[in-house]
Amino acid sequence: MFFNENLGSIKQIFKNQTLYLWSFPTLVLKKLISKATIDTVFETARVEEVIGDFVNLKRAGSNFKGLSPFSDERSPSFMVSPAKGIWKDFSSGKGGNAVAFLMEHSHFTYPEAIRYLANKYNIEIEETELTDAEKANTDVRESMYLVSEFAKDYFHRTLLNSEEGKAIGLSYFKERGFNNETIKKFSLGYSPETWDALTKEALGKGYKLEFLESTGLTIPKEDRPFDRFKGRVMFPIQSMSGRILGFGGRILTNDKKAAKYLNSPESDIYHKSKVLYGIFQAKQAIAKQNNCFLVEGYTDVIQFNQSGIENVVSSSGTALTPDQIRLINRLTRNITVLFDGDAAGLRASVRGIDLILEEGMNVKVVSFPDGEDPDSFARKTSHDELVAYLENNAKDFIQFKASMLMDEAKNDPIKKADLIRDMVLSISKIPDRIQQEIYIQECSRIMDISEQVLVSTLAQLVQKEVADIGKKAKQEQQPLEVVKTDNPEALQKVDILYRLERKIIEILLLYGNKTEEFEDVLLRTNEEGEIEHFIEKKEYKVFQRIYLSLQEDEVELANPLFRSLFNDLINYYLQNEVFHIEQYLMHLKPEFAQEVTDILMEDESLVLHNWEGQNIFPKSKNDTISQYVSETIFTLRWYLVDMIIDGLKNSMSSEPNSDNTEYLSMAIDYYKLINSFSKKLGRVMSRFS
Repeated sequence: MFFNENLGSIKQIFKNQTLYLWSFPTLVLKKLISKATIDTVFETARVEEVIGDFVNLKRAGSNFKGLSPFSDERSPSFMVSPAKGIWKDFSSGKGGNAVAFLMEHSHFTYPEAIRYLANKYNIEIEETELTDAEKANTDVRESMYLVSEFAKDYFHRTLLNSEEGKAIGLSYFKERGFNNETIKKFSLGYSPETWDALTKEALGKGYKLEFLESTGLTIPKEDRPFDRFKGRVMFPIQSMSGRILGFGGRILTNDKKAAKYLNSPESDIYHKSKVLYGIFQAKQAIAKQNNCFLVEGYTDVIQFNQSGIENVVSSSGTALTPDQIRLINRLTRNITVLFDGDAAGLRASVRGIDLILEEGMNVKVVSFPDGEDPDSFARKTSHDELVAYLENNAKDFIQFKASMLMDEAKNDPIKKADLIRDMVLSISKIPDRIQQEIYIQECSRIMDISEQVLVSTLAQLVQKEVADIGKKAKQEQQPLEVVKTDNPEALQKVDILYRLERKIIEILLLYGNKTEEFEDVLLRTNEEGEIEHFIEKKEYKVFQRIYLSLQEDEVELANPLFRSLFNDLINYYLQNEVFHIEQYLMHLKPEFAQEVTDILMEDESLVLHNWEGQNIFPKSKNDTISQYVSETIFTLRWYLVDMIIDGLKNSMSSEPNSDNTEYLSMAIDYYKLINSFSKKLGRVMSRFS
């Protein structure tokens, strides 16, 4: 059987099939973004660069690895393959291309992900306006994002263009020392003193009142809804990907009844404990500098940025939370906490250090002179002087905690004992035992107390914590449920077939377009008129070989997902001379794209296990592709024949009194076929059952 002879019939099979793989994204985008723009985005975007904006990636051979942005972990299980243009998170099972990452991580819609990448790579977008019907079909969260983006632009325009905005808001920012570039970078704005200026403007532009209220921009009132932030300078709060989540507003009057700072309320898109102000502007600098400066206020972040230090974020005046720490942990394991100079603020803020230690991160602390905060200090200090101050005054958390609290303890033994226990409690939060020991030694030196006492105290704390965890686990423990099956052998066989079919899809994805030399066993008549076997070597495309082999055996993949993927892949290879995995992935349905990513990234898990570091070297399939293809096909044939033999045996046992000669003859023929598979594979083959 030769491929060229069957090319027409293969094409005929697919002639009338619906090519859904080309319709999924473009169906959504055909009135918004042109296919040419989408293609340009996919061709330009580098998956490691896109993900590197959100995750601290480190090279691992030809790939990159990092901590999962979707789960809380301390050992990397997140893998990025630049060569394949895809990523895989082995902790959560998620994976895909650059667009899929943005949709999973930042909850972008498909169009938003395309726009984000186009903006990142300076690609001009060909698009048309949304229709009224399309606006109406936008989901709730998306509508909240859209109205928040509108509000950000409105506040910014008002600040720069209105007389009130310039006289009050812009003057305030200028007094704080912010230049025009900084104001633009952080999209600073002003909300007019008028009761419903934003609400009226938004409703006039077609935005719905329900979304203005659900984002907290408008406060509902029966007779007349009014603006939450009226008469305030505005600080948009952005996600790591740049989406507007909410706002912070500072009042400029001396109204004692009004809060000085007012934040957006909790909503479907804004969770104060899970966001950090400035993370969007800081993410690249944090990853590059491998350090994050943590401050308290909006203006601290902005002033540091203007001073040339961009790797700085703020908890926005709230107590530091584990979610905020994990957000930083995606980019770096090093945090430098910057405290105001007043003692009360220091004591209140230092409690967040234990949370940072619990996440296994490295902590340093810098405090400013009395009466100074990061904003005021950076404003009157040059860039070089500020950098030098941060470097020279950064203390280890043990040194900082001791120096801060030692003055209070002084000659009071009880207070000193409490301080030491507090220090050891902080050390107990560190998950790394080596780091714990180093800090114990440092604490012993600073506090002038023996290491033995500190180690004993640490052991007691750890023992208590373990006991508490065990007690809690026992309380929450559920009885084991035993799942019964009437036919475990059938489950095993289904699993075997699943793995074989999955391997066929894997081969098509990885090597489908490669040309390899395969062996065919053919029949011919010799000079004596006898029929003999001979081997002919011939080159095929891998996808041709697999397709023809299954056609010859009249085999169709049993798993519906694999069957659909198989047909799509064959069709894709027939229509395209070159196979680009990125191009193929971009047109797949989500459930298909996820399965394809899982298959492609399966081998990358070997990098995470560091087998080579343990002198274990897994064999690469690239070394013997033709052999790998042949073995997979023969094994599938062997398994299917094995199932036929089982069927014959069942037929004989169900008809014990009948003549089973025909069944026996067929079974013997199939056993001979298994022996022929064994010879071709070069190994003894036992029955599956």
